[in-house]
This record gives sequence, C-alpha cells and structure tokens, in this order.
Amino acid sequence: MDELNVSHVTLTGYVEMSKYRYLYFSVLFTVYVLIICSNATIVYLIWTHKNLHEPMYIFICALLFNCLLYSTTVYPKLLIDFLSETPIVSMSSCLLQFFMFYSIGGTEFWLIASMAFDRYVSICKPLRYPTIMRKSAVKVLLILAWFVPACHIAPEAILSAKTPICSSDLNGIFCNNAMFTLHCTKPRSLTVLGVVALLDLVILPMLFTVFTYTKIFIMSYQSGKSFRRKAAETCVPHLIVLISFSYLAAYDVAIARMETDFPKTARLIMTMQIFLYHPLFNPFIYGLKMKEISKHLKLLCLTRV
Repeated sequence: MDELNVSHVTLTGYVEMSKYRYLYFSVLFTVYVLIICSNATIVYLIWTHKNLHEPMYIFICALLFNCLLYSTTVYPKLLIDFLSETPIVSMSSCLLQFFMFYSIGGTEFWLIASMAFDRYVSICKPLRYPTIMRKSAVKVLLILAWFVPACHIAPEAILSAKTPICSSDLNGIFCNNAMFTLHCTKPRSLTVLGVVALLDLVILPMLFTVFTYTKIFIMSYQSGKSFRRKAAETCVPHLIVLISFSYLAAYDVAIARMETDFPKTARLIMTMQIFLYHPLFNPFIYGLKMKEISKHLKLLCLTRV
C-alpha cells in the first residue's frame, strides 16, 4: 500500500446513517444528558457535604468526575457526526481523542485500585487508617491516577502521529485503537508501548484490586456478621464497577483485532458498549448502594419535590 498524506479521517463504522441519523442522535443525546446529570449530582453531593469528605467518598467523587471526562471525549463528537452528511475528523483531533480516551480510561483502573487500597486499610487495619490515609496520601493517589496514564498514552499518540498512513477510512465511530489499522505497517515500538500501557494501566491495577478484595473477603469470612456486612456494603459496588469496566476494556482491545469482514452491525453494537453503560450505571451503583450518599440523595430529591 502507498503512503498517503492524510489530514482528515472518514469514520465508516456507522450502519445506515442516513436512515437512522435522528434515532441515533436522540438516543445518545438522552444517554449523554443522563450521564451528565447523574454523575454531576453525586459529585455535587460529595463536594457540598462535609461528612462525605472522607477518602472513600473522595475517590468515588473522582471516579464519577472521571466518568464525565470519559463520556465527553466521545459523545459530543458523535452527536455532531449524526447531524453531518459525512462523519469525518481531522487527524490531529483523532489523535487527541485517542489520547484522552485511553488516558482517562487508564485513570479509571488506577482510581478503582486506589479505592481498593483505601477499603483494605479501613477494614483490615482500622487502627492505622487515620495515619495511612491522610489527606496528603489521598492527594498523591489522585495525582498519580491522572498523571501516570497520561504519561503512558502520550508516547503512543506521538509515535502514531509519525507513523505513515495508507488509508483514510477508519472502520469505527470514534478514534479508539482501531486507528492503528490506518497505518501502513505498525512499528514494533508502538506495539511495545501498547503492551506496556496495557500492563501498567489495566492488568496490574486490576490484579492489585482483585488481590486486595480477596484479602478483605477472607478476613470478613473469618469475622462476625456485622464485619461481613460492612465489607459487603463498601466493597461490592467497587467490584461491580471493576468487572463492568474490565469487560468493556476487553471489548475495546478485541475490536482493533477483528477481521474486516466482521458484521458491521455487530461491530457497531460492540463499539457502543465501550462508552454506553459504564458512565451511565456508575452513579446509580454508588447512589443506591452507598448508605451515606443514598441518604443525601433522598434528601436532595425531597427538597426538590
């Protein structure tokens, strides 16, 4: 294949765009509004109530704020594309979306791992909790959660920008790792960077989280009912979020490696799952399962009635 001088990329992953344009727009616009309202509400409750200014709730606040950022990297451009005759994106914007999407996605796993560490110290080492989870420690964990993924993804985006491109048609609806299929040949260095990022941003934080919660559940099994209830109330929502996001991350990795003859409709459905469920369900999981947040949420609803 011959190298092309590509300034814009055409997104070809939509199914019958001209026929379902307004249906796509209506559904995703509604979902985006729900995501903004639900996540922002929980963030507002944690921000404004001093009794929620504890590490566990601060991490939840950071996670839901990250969901807002995660959604905003995808939804606005999708909504514009639905109303456009031809869905296109400039190469620089495509690389920026790639960088933002994966750095924020990596932050999600790091925040979940930080929450797991916080729960481990709280449940298994309660006497040392105030000295370990000081404000300074929470700030460091939050900074690392946003800084480390960005440092991993930035070299990938820069190297991808310098890699020769042989196609301007991206078989997708936004710039995820499917954009690697545009390259004439994928450099080995880009593959190595991708593997390192996958290891550091997804696999290691996930293994740490699973290991930490395993220790918590072993300890809770050996303790009384009240201890088991406390562990379940605080840990189960985090595990649900980890499982759902890991499942979606596996989808995203798989999509870039699918053959071109994979059914277009199935590919579209799978791609949309990456950003559809997770940011929408998170605030409901934490709003309903976490007692203190649920209490403030009920009071907020009553005052608005």
